[in-house]
Amino acid sequence: MTGGASVVALYVPGSRPDRFDKAAATGAEVILDLEDSVAPAERPAAREAVAAWLGSYDGPVQVRVNAPGSADLAADLASLPAQVDLRLPKVEAVSDLAAVAGRRVHALLESARGIEAAAEIARAPGVVSLSLGEADLAAELGLADEEAFAWVRSRVVVAAAAAGLPAPMMSAYPGVRDLDGLAASCRRGRRMGMWGRTAVHPAQVPVIRKAFAPTEEELAWAHAVLEALGGAGVASLPDGSMVDAAMARRARQLLR
Repeated sequence: MTGGASVVALYVPGSRPDRFDKAAATGAEVILDLEDSVAPAERPAAREAVAAWLGSYDGPVQVRVNAPGSADLAADLASLPAQVDLRLPKVEAVSDLAAVAGRRVHALLESARGIEAAAEIARAPGVVSLSLGEADLAAELGLADEEAFAWVRSRVVVAAAAAGLPAPMMSAYPGVRDLDGLAASCRRGRRMGMWGRTAVHPAQVPVIRKAFAPTEEELAWAHAVLEALGGAGVASLPDGSMVDAAMARRARQLLR
């Protein structure tokens, strides 16, 4: 039940067990949510529904639990199998991870303090990925559009890479019906080094998957690079451009 290297992960409210199988059928990694999308009064029943479904599902899945320091987090943890990946919101410091010690954690950075501590959080034991919570960041920092997030996204990309973590997935795109805007946003994020995205509606899943899939031209380039290099440290392609070991790493990533 550990999270995989999915290109897209689909949020599902833990209070809607009727949607769990439908989410899994999209082929996305499933994120069962016990936090923002579930009213506090509904969380006990949601925990039961999530735990029951996890007992019969063996695909890639995460559970977004409640924030460190919240009254609900202990109850969330007590209801979940020890091996399930946790998506921990509002992480601002390494100390916030103490409550989930020994578990695999996808840390969500949703505040200025979290961004400033990104490098330390990325290196903390148990952390397997970083992601942004852009709605909360926008409210705190007064960010108004996609371009305003460029520096913040780059900061998290660098922190993840420096810690040997996979490239961060992008935050969910709020315009559920704006699929063209979603695709354009994904392409921007991909150019910045992000890889994959969370979704809040099944209609977003194929758009995200297509936006992050390597193009035919990229795959042809990757094959050409590896063929030209062979075991050499540097080589040239038929068009005269030089390639080296760093480009070979990029080529292998694309082919994977």
